[in-house]
Amino acid sequence: MEGQQEMNETKFVEMFKALSNATRMKIVQMLKEPEKHFPPQVHIHKGDDFLGGVCVGDIRDKIGMGQSTTSQYLSLLQQSGLLEMKRIGQWTYYRRNEEVIQQLESFIGKGL
Repeated sequence: MEGQQEMNETKFVEMFKALSNATRMKIVQMLKEPEKHFPPQVHIHKGDDFLGGVCVGDIRDKIGMGQSTTSQYLSLLQQSGLLEMKRIGQWTYYRRNEEVIQQLESFIGKGL
């Protein structure tokens, strides 16, 4: 059981590192309410099972950074577990991984 706890703490450290940049934290915050911060995502349909996803281009436009930096930030957030990614046609979409974010909230509330 102790090994499992250490693994979880290691994962939480990765999440904190991913959130230690103001722009990356802003991305996660904006994706909490995508309809408020981004234009309608016309290429996502209910059958795609990725509601709440936002196209990389819209995220890039909103944060005002280049494609390369935006992609690096999104990749880091995905690798940490905070975001989910899905390709739909020629577009790549990201959305918050709410289950993981709830685990992080619980860890902060109980583990720190």
